[in-house]
Amino acid sequence: MKTDDWNVAERMKKANIPGLSVAFIDHGRLNFQGHWGKLAVGDEEKVQSDTLFNACSISKFAAAMLALVLVEDGTLGLDENVSDRLLAWGIPEHSEYDYMGITLRRLLSHQAGFADPEGSYGKYSREHGIPSMGELLRGKTDYSQEPASLVAEPGTRFVYTDTGYCIIQGLIEDATGEPFAKVMQDKIFVPLHMNHSRIVASDLDICPGSAAGHNKHGERLLTPYTVYPFPAAAGLWSTPSDLAFLLMELLDSLQGKGKLGISDRMAAEMITSQGCFQWTGLGVFLDTVNDRLEFSSLGWGMGYQCMLIAYPDTGKGAVLMMNADPGVHQNQSLLGQLADLWRHEQFG
Repeated sequence: MKTDDWNVAERMKKANIPGLSVAFIDHGRLNFQGHWGKLAVGDEEKVQSDTLFNACSISKFAAAMLALVLVEDGTLGLDENVSDRLLAWGIPEHSEYDYMGITLRRLLSHQAGFADPEGSYGKYSREHGIPSMGELLRGKTDYSQEPASLVAEPGTRFVYTDTGYCIIQGLIEDATGEPFAKVMQDKIFVPLHMNHSRIVASDLDICPGSAAGHNKHGERLLTPYTVYPFPAAAGLWSTPSDLAFLLMELLDSLQGKGKLGISDRMAAEMITSQGCFQWTGLGVFLDTVNDRLEFSSLGWGMGYQCMLIAYPDTGKGAVLMMNADPGVHQNQSLLGQLADLWRHEQFG
């Protein structure tokens, strides 16, 4: 890697980014880690390779990998009606839409017919505590005061939603009889040696030495660690190298060489266009860049932004995380700039 030529520190200063960490994969293996800046403005502690960042919606990629592990071991079915497995919350009947047509496949690809209620899924507060998925989906918490309900016929419309992943979390908990965090730890973090990853549902779960969040001006947030108490949708805190291990597992699984039991067929399904929307796979998004298939997962929350991209035909991938919300999409932020430099080095 030629990151010394990228003027990273100068770019960070110009963009008001206090801290940045990256990991790059080549031929399916981790080949570079880099980190710059500080955990927080005003502090001297520097970002290290084991500094945790809020992964925000990259949590959905991890949740999708977990769901497919459970499909492969027979705990869940990819195309079965999830109503048969849900215990703590039931999908409400609907006079117009087929509420029996909701499957894990459609939930993973944001095509199950749900939308997020306006103003829902805000950050954790001690006053409101950690919601159960049943309470949340029934609209009985301050995080979502409207019950989850269908707004479209399942399978006919793409609507990006946290609601669908909260349903997936409830499905996993009901099917396994275990808290989501424990299933993720046992099935994903431990076997992949993701030792610097954890599910965070309250501020009490924050690991010491984690990166604090900042706004687009580079100012530290008054509540420095933004937590979203919806683990499958946005509760993962991790490092670029740990997320690279998860990404490498998918790349290995495509070759039939994964550790988690995801078959090459199932891995290929994950990065294949699903249903009514060309650009969504199972827990990832798809694009064509440099005439190659690129799949990605993006995270963006209060105080943080991150991105994960990979090219399955070459085994190349990149994970970038920073402790600031730049106020613009990843493609326009510092992360997008660095990703473009990396792509240029890899593909010319």
